[in-house]
Amino acid sequence: MKSAYAAILLLILLTGCSSTPTGKEPAKLVDFKQGAIVEKRWDRNVGDVDYAGLRPAVTAEGVYAASSDGKLYKLDPVSGKKLWKIDCGFRVSGAVAAGDGLVLVGGLKSEVAAYDANGNLRWLTHVSSEVLSAPQISDGVVVVRSSDGRIAGLAAEDGKRQWLYEHSTPALTVRSFAGVLIRRGVVYAGFPGGRLAAINLASGSLLWEAAISQPKGNTELERISDITSEPVSDGVKVCAVAFQGRLACLDARQGAILWSREISSDKGLALSGNNLYVTDDEGTVLALDKSSGSTLWKNDQLFMRRVSAPLVTEKFVVVGDFEGYLHVLGRDDGSLLARKRTDGSPIRFAPAGLGKGLVLQTGDGGIYSEDIN
Repeated sequence: MKSAYAAILLLILLTGCSSTPTGKEPAKLVDFKQGAIVEKRWDRNVGDVDYAGLRPAVTAEGVYAASSDGKLYKLDPVSGKKLWKIDCGFRVSGAVAAGDGLVLVGGLKSEVAAYDANGNLRWLTHVSSEVLSAPQISDGVVVVRSSDGRIAGLAAEDGKRQWLYEHSTPALTVRSFAGVLIRRGVVYAGFPGGRLAAINLASGSLLWEAAISQPKGNTELERISDITSEPVSDGVKVCAVAFQGRLACLDARQGAILWSREISSDKGLALSGNNLYVTDDEGTVLALDKSSGSTLWKNDQLFMRRVSAPLVTEKFVVVGDFEGYLHVLGRDDGSLLARKRTDGSPIRFAPAGLGKGLVLQTGDGGIYSEDIN
């Protein structure tokens, strides 16, 4: 029964439906005064995402994208031209990350593969269970989070395990695509039950753990309060948000909570300058003061449209929705400035920045690169 509940909740969180299980209908798109222009640079299709945690990785040399059936592509960031395509040989469930000369993907049967910039396999190893988010790399360590809650530190050179961090989990949790954040030699990871942990990157030892949110409610479903997205950090503060819980910012060194407030999100956060941006469970996009948590602005025009986490650029805040629309909001006041449709399938994750624009992946495998002016 518990696994059935978890499966139901996964559908609630991750599918793009015409209506929601709560009976609340998604907002209809309304007219607005255009204040920005979204122009297509290029688009390609790399194959279906299914329900994998797939999003593109961007470097100066290429845009890397994967499909759930194991195809990995390198695309030219200017033209979108295919530079190479390889078959990983396994179903990809967490991808893509790129850095330190490696391109990293995770598999449905616990595979972790590292390729060089030319698509040559550097190493292939296994962790303890399926990988639902892109592995991350920093200072010669590849950090992989698996669906059983374990986090492994692998040597970037050969994939050999250097350390393993294990965290206890409640009996009922949300199956999410939450990965990890690495900043200044520290791995930050959110867990079921609203816990946030800081882990030493070199050794895997726990530095501190804090409660972002406390489970509450009368039923098992009501008491789920999991952190289902990556934390964000400026090196001084680290912030995280829980589904059916709270958003909090903490001292990055000690883990002391600086402020918290009631906001529930299963999508995630973005941090830029003095502001923190979040998409809540109902599709409202908010800008908060990073120091106090006070609301600077909010836009609720995308109610129940399964809005992605935000991408913040110099002038804009950009989100996607369950019908494949990009929505461009003004960074200063949250006003709707532009809208553009992609292929009609869900945009589940925040777009990635690319120059003055972005690149994103849709549920049907469309890779879109857009300029915003």
